[in-house]
Amino acid sequence: MEETGGKANTFIVKILQTQNKSWQGVVTWADKNETQCFRSALELMHMIQDVVGPEDNGVENV
Repeated sequence: MEETGGKANTFIVKILQTQNKSWQGVVTWADKNETQCFRSALELMHMIQDVVGPEDNGVENV
């Protein structure tokens, strides 16, 4: 998945199972029709962050 430079994105998340108190499943970036598997909720968040880019995380750099 690649960075989009600040525009809105749509993700479809399908949770297939839970293990070790986390999610495993697939995420589809609907705008590009790209699908990737993830092994944890943290990995899912990193995948989404890689697409939306660091400037869209809602946190100001001080």
